[in-house]
Amino acid sequence: MHISAKADYAARALVELARDTARPLTCESIASSQEIPFRFLKSVVGDLRRAGLVRSQRGCEGGYWLGRPAEEISLLDVMRAVDGGLMTLRGEPLAQLDYPAPAQGLPDIWRAVEDSAAEILGRVTISALVGAPGAAQPGPSSVRQRADVLV
Repeated sequence: MHISAKADYAARALVELARDTARPLTCESIASSQEIPFRFLKSVVGDLRRAGLVRSQRGCEGGYWLGRPAEEISLLDVMRAVDGGLMTLRGEPLAQLDYPAPAQGLPDIWRAVEDSAAEILGRVTISALVGAPGAAQPGPSSVRQRADVLV
């Protein structure tokens, strides 16, 4: 499984926006704070805006806010917003993948891996990453424990 730079930057931008909800943040401030290339971030934020994960305001007091509450945005939402699907094989979605025997069972394994990853990513919210009160903290040990259950 490949985690794209777009998905990583998008998640980091959303965490930054969730950390400070009192005012809109500019792409410049997010890029600087998270050490993300500004031009790349502009493209990523556009994808997030089209998916409804951020909203924008123009003008000298403008910038970006979360498009919905941080506890309602999962890492799965983020990855799908910027990358489309979660996993592909040579750029193709796994849904229609079909192999002849004796490898005919392999597509089911790839789809199970995708389903397991989607379940884990769907449980981790931007709110949890920020450390909001009452949010589950997805530390490395909790993610490993969750992954152990799925395997």
